[in-house]
Amino acid sequence: MTATDPALTALAQGWCALSLLHGRIETHIERALQAGHGLSVREYSLLDVLSRQHEGDGGHLQMKQVADAVVLSQSATTRLVTRLEDRGLLERYLCPTDRRGIYTNVTEDGLKLLEEARPTNDTALREALDEASRNPDIAPLVRAIETLKAPVPA
Repeated sequence: MTATDPALTALAQGWCALSLLHGRIETHIERALQAGHGLSVREYSLLDVLSRQHEGDGGHLQMKQVADAVVLSQSATTRLVTRLEDRGLLERYLCPTDRRGIYTNVTEDGLKLLEEARPTNDTALREALDEASRNPDIAPLVRAIETLKAPVPA
C-alpha cells in the first residue's frame, strides 16, 4: 500500500471521524459536569470506576487497573486521586493483607456527588450523541455506539 492508497485514506478518515466524535462528546460532557457539579470528565470517570469496587476477591482495583479504566497513565491517575482525596471525595488506605498495596475508596461525599452528577453525565452524553447523529460523516459511529453492549467481566 502507498500513502495515497484508497484503503489507507478511508482508514485515516474513519479515525478522524472517531476522534472528532470523541472530542465533541467529551467537551459537551465536560461543560455539563463542570457547570453542574465542579467535576471534570476524568474526575467523574474515576469516581465511577472506584464506586464499583467491592469487598472480596478481585473487589479492589490496583492503581494500574484504575489507570487503564480511566485511560490515563499511572502517574496522571495518582495525581487525579490526590486531587479528589484533597477534596474529600476519595480516601486511601493500606491493603490489610499486603501492606505494600494501597486501596482507594470513594467517600460518602464522593458517592453523593457521583449520584448527583450521574444524571448530568447521562443527559449530556445523550445530547452529544443526538447532535453528532445529525452529521452524516459521524452518524454511523453514533449508531455503532448505541448498539454496543457493556463488556462482560472476564
